[in-house]
Amino acid sequence: MAGSKTNTFETDILGLVFNNTTIAALGDGTGVVGSTVPGSLFVGLLTTDPTETGGGTEATFGAYARQTVARSGAGWTVAGNQVSNAALIGFAEATSGSETISHVGIYDTITGGTMLYHATVTTPRAVATGVTLEFAIGAIVITED
Repeated sequence: MAGSKTNTFETDILGLVFNNTTIAALGDGTGVVGSTVPGSLFVGLLTTDPTETGGGTEATFGAYARQTVARSGAGWTVAGNQVSNAALIGFAEATSGSETISHVGIYDTITGGTMLYHATVTTPRAVATGVTLEFAIGAIVITED
């Protein structure tokens, strides 16, 4: 027998991870409580599909670094079983190299760490020296399933 989370619980999980919102009435009387210090998530660029294993090949162009996004409503918009970036996410201008970005990953640390979620870029984006890559508000969409 296969099972699935309810839509409400999917929204609750996204709220906890991306907005640091407590999931009330789960477990003991206090629920699953958000962090006392919300912290951040980190958006990385990938040149290959990470699949469900969280692999993939992270970008290496010159000046590349994961971008920090607050775990709050200022950083992410949660609606239904989806979350999207609430503000523009911009990466530094490439100083060397040439790559095509096909996916983004959401990580728990600025380097290394664990990929929590990933999404396919609607239209793969070429990055080369002098190119600045940006994602407009709502361009990164993650669906909890």
